[in-house]
Amino acid sequence: MNIQALAPGLSVSGQIMPDQMVAIREAGFRAIICNRPDGEGGDQPLFAEIERAAQAWGIEPHYLPAESGKVTDQQGAAFGELLASVPKPVLAFCRTGMRSTTMWALSQAGREPLPQIVDAAKKAGFDMKGVMRRIANHGRTPVDVAEVSHAVVIIGGGAAGIATAASLLARQPGLDIAIIDPADVHYYQPGWTLVGCGVFDGAATAHTMASTIPRGVHWIKAAVAAFEPDSNAVILDGCRVVKYEQLVVCPGLKLDWRAIEGLSETLGRNGVTSNYLYHLAPYTWELVRNLRAGRAIFTQPPMPIKCAGAPQKAMYLSADHWKRSGVLDRVKIDFCSAGAVLFGVAAYVPALMEYIDAYGIDLNFGYTLTGVDGPARTATFTRRDPDGSEHVVTRQFDLLHVVPPQVAPDFIRVSPLADAAGWIDVDPATLRHKTWANIHALGDAANTSNAKTAAAARKQAPVVAHNVLAALSNATGRARYDGYGSCPLTVERGKIVLAEFTYGGKLAPSFPAWLIDGTRPSRLAWFLKERILPPLYWKAMLKGREWMARPELADS
Repeated sequence: MNIQALAPGLSVSGQIMPDQMVAIREAGFRAIICNRPDGEGGDQPLFAEIERAAQAWGIEPHYLPAESGKVTDQQGAAFGELLASVPKPVLAFCRTGMRSTTMWALSQAGREPLPQIVDAAKKAGFDMKGVMRRIANHGRTPVDVAEVSHAVVIIGGGAAGIATAASLLARQPGLDIAIIDPADVHYYQPGWTLVGCGVFDGAATAHTMASTIPRGVHWIKAAVAAFEPDSNAVILDGCRVVKYEQLVVCPGLKLDWRAIEGLSETLGRNGVTSNYLYHLAPYTWELVRNLRAGRAIFTQPPMPIKCAGAPQKAMYLSADHWKRSGVLDRVKIDFCSAGAVLFGVAAYVPALMEYIDAYGIDLNFGYTLTGVDGPARTATFTRRDPDGSEHVVTRQFDLLHVVPPQVAPDFIRVSPLADAAGWIDVDPATLRHKTWANIHALGDAANTSNAKTAAAARKQAPVVAHNVLAALSNATGRARYDGYGSCPLTVERGKIVLAEFTYGGKLAPSFPAWLIDGTRPSRLAWFLKERILPPLYWKAMLKGREWMARPELADS
């Protein structure tokens, strides 16, 4: 928590956590203002958690969210009005503090000289020159003046972005690359399922972003606000401009917690949890260990979602623990899925059904979670029947594992790069944008039909790396992605059904059947998941070592 004084009675910081509230109170703050919308990151607590902690320590909490880089003049005015009405001193926060500072700067425009605003922000560590240019340009950011320019700019420092940068450097050392990402920490998110069952420690899934970005790559620690593809420009939070020759877009997706009524108010307590949040995966394990009898509900929202097998993984591992603890016969397990089938690739369903039967799991298809009442321990679903009719169903629970609906990030959905559904519109084989030839996209935010998994990004990154270099005239031929995705379905502690498939659900096993038969539970696949894949991720995929991932090339 890096708190910076900005103006009399006002300080700003990056994301704060509920357990930091005592330190915030001891620092003298009497009010906080959250300028970050829920769901921007898997390491982000919901505002409701922050609010409860603040109230417990006598701090007045306020929620005034703004999309990253999309702060409007009206939001700036609202910030100024709120700031004038709350007890001082005030701590405003967002992901990095930039949005809060921007809102303050806009609220002061016309009240203070612009140089004085810029100077105050600079002393707090924020560059407001771009915001001032926007004010001087009547609300529009001019893109003819760029702070920096790079040969390749990558949006997103997650698995896809880091792997692409590493693959580019492996092919052309010294290439001028910049990664734009505001996060301080890079997470191995496939490990959170194992945190939620007590196999992994959460801290082992986190590395600093600075240590993860490949050596020689420029790190622009900022959020993207908008794209100007006709000008080869990206506008950042704070209205700064970055130019590029080639752009790679892979920002991940957004967890839409607020799409489920009442969920944000109860998530992390009252038996409601999710392995999709870093700080709640340990709570999942706590709930599973403590449940000795009652009803456990595991939900799955409409597709697309990040790792379609994750909702089931949590369920199987929980059931296995209850079985080993001798209480499975006293726990009623419901799987409530918005989908119509257990798994999208039919070849893996028979093995999964054996565990469904063995654990006594009740399958409920066409069930979409729409509301949660934590204190009452009830979950409300909209059930869609095969004939298209819909009904409201309410069920009691003792444990509720929620997977939220998932959408493309806000700045992607409203950009010219998006298709009608809000995802980045790319060719499914080359991963090149369908309109702008110098833009590629991969990972969760692309509109390709593959499974949204780290394994998919591992195969996509070398394809994009080669095709970007070909566009720069530094490589020949065209690499193609076949839609490969992998989902290690943890059906019990020590066994995995290793689902691997390409576009259209075609099976694509990486190993011969005599070694690992992906359609059957395997102890060797568990060993792969627990012991091999984490170091493969950190030391190979993110280092440009394309083990079993080098793409085939076709003629241009």
